[in-house]
Amino acid sequence: MSATAATILTLAVGTYAFRLVGPVLHGRVELSPRVQELLGAGAVVLLVALLATGALTEGGGFAGWARPAGVLVGAVLAWRRAPFVVVVLGAAAATAVLRAVGVG
Repeated sequence: MSATAATILTLAVGTYAFRLVGPVLHGRVELSPRVQELLGAGAVVLLVALLATGALTEGGGFAGWARPAGVLVGAVLAWRRAPFVVVVLGAAAATAVLRAVGVG
């Protein structure tokens, strides 16, 4: 077995184990309300960090102002509870318009 195949198999088993832990331990492990609150906050922080990284960087550098502006338009539309298609199209349109006028 090659090293690549072994790595893929290890990652597959680890992913399956993580998915299995939730249902197996449900009801057996009690987390305090404080820990549950921290886990929820941690998930939000990770999602915001992923959003910021994807919106602000490209190839190790700043992505330009058009992409963050498009993300901001999408965030405002989502906050206003627009349908998902409208959010995506609005963000894409804002980014495209800014890039078309040379904002980059």
